[in-house]
Amino acid sequence: MSAYLIARVKIDYPDIYAKYTALTPAIVEAHGGKFLSRGRPPLTLEGPREDRRVVVVEFPDMECAKAFYESAEYQSAKAIRETASEAEFVIVPGTPS
Repeated sequence: MSAYLIARVKIDYPDIYAKYTALTPAIVEAHGGKFLSRGRPPLTLEGPREDRRVVVVEFPDMECAKAFYESAEYQSAKAIRETASEAEFVIVPGTPS
């Protein structure tokens, strides 16, 4: 069953953050993931206005999503991200077909 990694990111240093975004597509792909939404401004329908970057990545399952996040390659990219931004990451399971 698919799983979805959802990230909300407040970017403080766009130039540094761009180095992170250059690295992540290959790491996501290596773990069977694909970006569903990346870098487009969200539309808030209820609640406080969301002005952070919202990213949604689909993985084949929870294990693949977790393996991506815990991989050495992603942890190296994450170290760059952490110098440029503040983020929240969650993984949610999809629903059975």
